[in-house]
Amino acid sequence: MVQVSAREVKALRDATGAGMMDAKRALIEAAGDPAEAAEVLKRKGLAKAAERADRDASEGAVAIAVADGGGSASLVYLRSETDFSAKAEDFAACTSEIADAVLADGPDAAAAFADRIDGLRLAKKENISLAAALRVRADEGNTLDTYLHRQDGRGVNGVIVEGAGVEAEVLHQVALHVAFAKPRYLHRDEVPPADVERERASLLALTKAEGRPEQAWDKIVQGRLAGWFRESVLLEQGLHGERTTVAQSIGAGRIVRFEQACLG
Repeated sequence: MVQVSAREVKALRDATGAGMMDAKRALIEAAGDPAEAAEVLKRKGLAKAAERADRDASEGAVAIAVADGGGSASLVYLRSETDFSAKAEDFAACTSEIADAVLADGPDAAAAFADRIDGLRLAKKENISLAAALRVRADEGNTLDTYLHRQDGRGVNGVIVEGAGVEAEVLHQVALHVAFAKPRYLHRDEVPPADVERERASLLALTKAEGRPEQAWDKIVQGRLAGWFRESVLLEQGLHGERTTVAQSIGAGRIVRFEQACLG
């Protein structure tokens, strides 16, 4: 039997979008010739995935797995082109199993599902990919809260929040808030300085165009910049859109981190 290397198999897989085992079998059948192996895959209908790689995939399914005791949780987003595929039993099962594996062994465990995802890609004839796979482990004394918004039987928006010294119900409300407010940052300090300066320049140009008096420009821009921060920074957002901010709601407690995966 012809011997093929892992590098040759990976190169063929990258070129055709076929699964690892399909690529290996095609190389063996083609006596190691990659061009002929690609033709073998094409004849068998196994080299279609690459043609779909650039197609928009804003659907899919999100899964969360939580360890006994709640000290760690995983979050997985498997992306697809249509909700029809995402709601199918095999798609949902794959998403959940990846979440379980990531919870047990960390994000690298998702790599073991590459052939499984390739199989879905070929079966559904869609651009299907793993968009997110992560695990959060709470530090000693901290607590986790999770929220998974479901739609038509599948998860579509998942959140993990880690808190220190935050009451359980308040932490859950923060998780709910994150799901629908979709903050990008926890603290203002996390916002890239270049983004802040770009927004500041844009707001200054807007203020000037409105004909505001020059002596008021700085104050107006600062006020508008604060509003821009409230749109992106979790701790500065009003909890559930109310006047009380998330930072005020947690009192002396602290939000350590949050993670979110949602369709789109």
